Amino acid sequence: MRHFTTLFLFLFCFQLFAQNAQQDPLLPVNTKIKKGVLDNGLTYYIYDTDVTKNAASYYIIQNVGSVLENDNQQGLAHFLEHMAFNGTENFEGKAVLNTLQKEGAVFGQDINAFTAFDETVYNMNNIPTRPELIDTCLLVLHDWCNALALTDEEIDAERGVIKEEWRTRQSGSMRIFQQSLPVLFNNTKYAERMPIGLMDTVENFEYKTLRDFYHDWYRTDLQAIAVIGDVDVKVIEAKIKALFSEIPAIKKPKKREVITIPDNDELLYILAKDKEVTTARIEFGIRHPKVKAYNTTSDLKSFLLENMITTMFRDRIKEVSQDPKSPFVNASITYAKNSRTTNALTLSISPKANEQQEAFKAVVTEINRAVKFGFTQAEMDRTIVQIENYYTTLISRENDKSHEAIVYGIQQNYLENIEMIDIAKQFPIMENIFANLTTEDIHTKMKTLYTENNRFIIVTGVEGDNNLTKQQTLDILSSVEKDNTLTAYSDTFSGKTLISDAEIKPGSIISEIRNDAIDATTFKLSNGITVHYKFADKNKNDVKLEAISYGGLSLIKDAHLASAKYANTVVQQSGLGDYSATDLDKVLTGKTASTGIEILDLSESIYGSAITKDVETLLQMVYLRFVNPRFDENAYKVFKGQLENYVVRRSEDLNSKMQDRLIVALYGENNPKKRLINASFVADLNFDEIKNIYLERYKNASDFEFFIVGDVSKAALKPLLENYVASIPTSAVQEKWIDNTAEWKSNTIKQEVLLEMEDPKSSVKIAFKNNFKHSLKNELLAKTLVGILNLRYNATLRETEGGTYGVSLYANVSKRPKEEILIAIQFDCNPDKVETLVAIVYEELNKIANGVITQSDLDKTVTNYLKEKQQQENYNSHDMRLLLNYFREGYNMDNPKNFENIANKITAKEVTEFTKRALKNAKSYEIIFSPEN
Repeated sequence: MRHFTTLFLFLFCFQLFAQNAQQDPLLPVNTKIKKGVLDNGLTYYIYDTDVTKNAASYYIIQNVGSVLENDNQQGLAHFLEHMAFNGTENFEGKAVLNTLQKEGAVFGQDINAFTAFDETVYNMNNIPTRPELIDTCLLVLHDWCNALALTDEEIDAERGVIKEEWRTRQSGSMRIFQQSLPVLFNNTKYAERMPIGLMDTVENFEYKTLRDFYHDWYRTDLQAIAVIGDVDVKVIEAKIKALFSEIPAIKKPKKREVITIPDNDELLYILAKDKEVTTARIEFGIRHPKVKAYNTTSDLKSFLLENMITTMFRDRIKEVSQDPKSPFVNASITYAKNSRTTNALTLSISPKANEQQEAFKAVVTEINRAVKFGFTQAEMDRTIVQIENYYTTLISRENDKSHEAIVYGIQQNYLENIEMIDIAKQFPIMENIFANLTTEDIHTKMKTLYTENNRFIIVTGVEGDNNLTKQQTLDILSSVEKDNTLTAYSDTFSGKTLISDAEIKPGSIISEIRNDAIDATTFKLSNGITVHYKFADKNKNDVKLEAISYGGLSLIKDAHLASAKYANTVVQQSGLGDYSATDLDKVLTGKTASTGIEILDLSESIYGSAITKDVETLLQMVYLRFVNPRFDENAYKVFKGQLENYVVRRSEDLNSKMQDRLIVALYGENNPKKRLINASFVADLNFDEIKNIYLERYKNASDFEFFIVGDVSKAALKPLLENYVASIPTSAVQEKWIDNTAEWKSNTIKQEVLLEMEDPKSSVKIAFKNNFKHSLKNELLAKTLVGILNLRYNATLRETEGGTYGVSLYANVSKRPKEEILIAIQFDCNPDKVETLVAIVYEELNKIANGVITQSDLDKTVTNYLKEKQQQENYNSHDMRLLLNYFREGYNMDNPKNFENIANKITAKEVTEFTKRALKNAKSYEIIFSPEN
């Protein structure tokens, strides 16, 4: 009888499970990702993709972050991340970096890591896939799993580096964020575990404390490795099993606690202020528990509803923000991760000065309008079309996903149990959900997101302003939620097309010239426009356009430069043709096409992109940019309000102060070509000037050279060119740029600038400028100099001295308006070490000029940019650069004589002579910003 009962219960439960599975089917899994778990608990993922040919990226995902630290370990999760690059069992000292740098990898760019509250992730990106190098990278992952050296000497050397990282990252906004943590995470451990940690702990912890943290948490049951790239999955899997299975599982491991955020009935509130933050911001959030696993159709439906709600609300709030009388500068809504166990619906609002209460009320009114009345059928229909179009494009580009995008999905799977979905197989499921979706479904979901509990508000206040209080927040919420006069949203937009009223008179293609050297075609159009075209499908379903003309700001009078600087922004925010920016978004529903404009020092341009099916829309938009641009005075007023807010925000911001003082030091107080962004600058903006500047710069399309690259056939493109580009009215006027460069006020500038700071740091800015012949070889020599200096400064300023987190370097030989070289060096550091570090900067530069260059540093640098060039050839963007350089700069960048042959022949002696010439009689500046207190 007992056996019968047991069997009955089993069959009943199985039947119930089967029914539930039928009612809520599992989503289709992406079988291209090979996932496995070794006996020791380590999880592995392998993904074969040739998006970057002959290269692979390697990752280790540690389910370990700062929330696991004890009180005396604050900052050690992050410290441990640094130590992975400072010696392992098989790679002594800096051998991990040295080994990979010899293969062209760059620390900070290709080799890096990050530590967060809940996880630590390491990466080695785009490493060539020679068999011995695959083995090397897997061995690095192995050591990062279980074999960090953690020597006393390396630990002590890294303390200063991390202190300088903290110093560099400290800012007014960072201090505001730190103040907000108790409210953001409801006073849980998250609020006390900023990943960077406490500097007192970093500077003084005992070695054993770090090693204890390492042995407790760096273990196979909390680790996953991922290999993504141009690899043989079976070969990689066999190597992983052979190498990683030997790592022993920890006996009696400590429990990996997951921090849960408790519910709160009362609104959590904080007013956060900082002397360097001078504009207000409001974040109002409602926290929700996350599903424990994302893998069913109902999970997908919830995700789609959440996405639709935030999309439709963003469109509504964008409409409100277009009114110059709106009390906020901008506002947004997200539904996103709040912690490992929670999501949050969050409204972010940037109020205008002293309008915090009005701004909060305006945005909360719109959210309550949606809660009370839902969304319209037209809004729902447009959003469904947008989402379906987005996923259709995503599916067409599935094989072009970057390594970074792929590993993000893997991280979500390992850390948060989010299934890795086959989006092509998911698409019919999504379409079925949409086919049966009603506005009431969305309305119901909206009401479940806007709950009365688990609310929090973070107010970034300003000293002297009428800052939003907790009681005012509660009163506004109560008033709006009880407002019976609130009416439903009215959507009057329907049935319009981009150029429905335009009278287009097509032109013709009068000649077609084939260029075999770069596999491109040049079309001459009947209106005088030249179009260079190259088919490229390295990135599927992707088309890019650029139209460029010389002139730019160089042809603008000094008195009009303020308006010219922001003409592109005002025109962009005005919309296009007959449509405002908000209506333009609606017109373009279901289309993936966009254009923008840019006015630079020596040129102006129109740029754009589209998927293959929407190339016609792209060219229609280009047509309108020339023939029917839109100038919306309300959009101008809104932008001017945004700029006024920006001026206030930057007034006490430390980095903005440094930027302004640097401009003054170099160009003087009132140089009309180098004006500071302040109230006087904003006052000089003029709507009519902006309109006239645009019309002048874009008055003749035949002065523009057009470039089109991507996944569109010549046969499909030609009639579109005739209809939308050859039809643009043109004239015979051709323009050239002029040289009106603002010069430094002195050949040698040396200043120390004292500034008030909340967290003391010094910022060093050094540069050299000299007349210098432009050539492709000199371009590469400048690149080589930067690479060698980067290695030298990392070894001396960062590692030996522990004096800075990193040095920013730039060197370039310009071709126009002047042939000259500029070398720039800048870094943040401890004020007490400025003199020592600055001396090292000059010492290392002079060493190179005097011939002290190691062949190893030269080889690493040259190998890096040869690798980068080779890997960039896998993308359509390379073909666009190929066209631009061929027709505008006069050389074929794919011809080895213009790159590879030059790079491979660069010698240490040439770098020395190049550096010596660059520094001889050069203009220079050394400006050091230090705390006055």
